[in-house]
Order: sequence, then C-alpha cells, then structure tokens
Amino acid sequence: MRVDLVVATKGRAEELDRLLRSLAAQTHRDFRLIVVDQNDDGSLEPLLAAHEHDLTIVHARSSPGLSRARNVGLRLVDADVVAFPDDDCWYPADLLEHVVAELEAHPRRDGVCGRSTDDDGRPSNIRWDADAGPIDRFNVWRRASSITIFLRRRVIERVGEFDEELGVGSGTRWQSGEETDYLLRALAAGFTLDYEPTVEVHHDSPRPTFANSSGAAYAAGVGNGRVLRTHGYTWWFVAYRVSYLVAASMMFLVTGRPALARFYSSMAVGRARGWLAR
Repeated sequence: MRVDLVVATKGRAEELDRLLRSLAAQTHRDFRLIVVDQNDDGSLEPLLAAHEHDLTIVHARSSPGLSRARNVGLRLVDADVVAFPDDDCWYPADLLEHVVAELEAHPRRDGVCGRSTDDDGRPSNIRWDADAGPIDRFNVWRRASSITIFLRRRVIERVGEFDEELGVGSGTRWQSGEETDYLLRALAAGFTLDYEPTVEVHHDSPRPTFANSSGAAYAAGVGNGRVLRTHGYTWWFVAYRVSYLVAASMMFLVTGRPALARFYSSMAVGRARGWLAR
C-alpha cells in the first residue's frame, strides 16, 4: 500500500528538517513526500537536496495559503493513501506501518484518523477522545486534526479539494477549520472514517504560545464557527461548542491564569461570530 504525504510549508526549515528525519526512519518505506513550498526565496532547496538519498521527494510550489498549497499537492497524488503532515509535526518510526496495517485489516474503511501527542506521549492540540470508534459529524471535533488524517485515494477523488477560503493564509477571516470541513464533506458523501487513538502523530502543544495570543484564538474560533454554519449545525450544538470555552475561560480566570482565560474567551467569541456571520 503506497502513501503520499502532502506537506505545505512556509518559513520553517528547522522544523521541516525534523519531519524529514522522522520520515527517513519509517519502517514502512513505500511512500512519497510532496513538499508544497510557499517560500519565494529558494531557501528549501539545500534542505530537500540533503534528504534526496533517503526520501522520494516531489518539490512543488504554491502561492501562500494552507488550503491553496494542499490543493496543489492533491493534484499530484497517485498513491493508495493520502495524508497531510504539518511542517512542524514529526512521525514515530512505525506510524505509516501502523496506518497501513489498520487500513489493510479493515478494507471497508475509507480512512483512519489518529491523535497528536508531544514527544513525551502527552495529548497535544485538542482534547482527544480516549476510545476508538467511528467518526460522525458530532464527534469529528474530538477525533481528527489535519496531521492525523489518513484517507484512501477514493475519498480524495470524490470529495475533491480543500475550501481555499478556510485555513491559515487564506486571505479571509476564516483562519481554521479546513480539515474538519473536508471530513464533514467526506461523511456527507457516505464515506466511513474511524478514529484510532493508537495512531499517534507527534506535535508540540501550542498552548505556551497561544496562551498569550488572543488574536490567534479568535481567528481559529471564527473559522470553526464558519464550518458549523456551512454544515448546518443546530443552534444548541453551537451553544454547547461555545459554552464549554466560556466555562474554561472562567475556570482559568478564577485560578489566576488570565492569559489562558483571554485565550478561551477570545476563541468563544470568534466561534459565535463565525457561526452568526452570513
């Protein structure tokens, strides 16, 4: 089973090098890396050349925008399985072997999603579900992020490209949500996706940086709200998605952590505004 890895990158040579080194150590060797370069200075060419002896690399270029760059990569895929690692994540050595084994053991699965953990094995990025199981439109928010998604090519061929109005660098106010939108479109098309928490992709927790960045939290919330609106979620589910952020903000405020309180309150406001926006 062949795998294509589409990684969009901009301004991260050191982090990308870590990803490349982790890919060179993979026990499953039948994969290809499609690097979609959004830099305009040729700075990645020496780094990619240094890894040419142990990796099969396709070097493509794109104008800025995460979804835009991923779409450039999608036009080049021809493998059985497609994944979307970020340039600042890295893979455990047996990750691709594990994913391939999962999909080969369950041929009716159209894709599998895992969770992200830091280098010490602690969950990172979101509050992940503890138990494995099917992904649906209500639990997808706790069972997938872009770096943990592995889809059979038939999903890509049916669902098509990412919404370029969503995601970092889109040029719109919807600075997140592109991967959730993609999975929701796949579910709506009738595909079967499963969550398997033993499939782990490494990524540092963003909390130490985001705790002091209410603007980033707001932007992420707006994109999230936009996806909720686009896919017709009811007001009560949106209220639930906003209210637990408000509760978290209040908890951090009363426990003397105002930076985190601002972070969660900003995300709550963004999520509500994203949903209300027409």
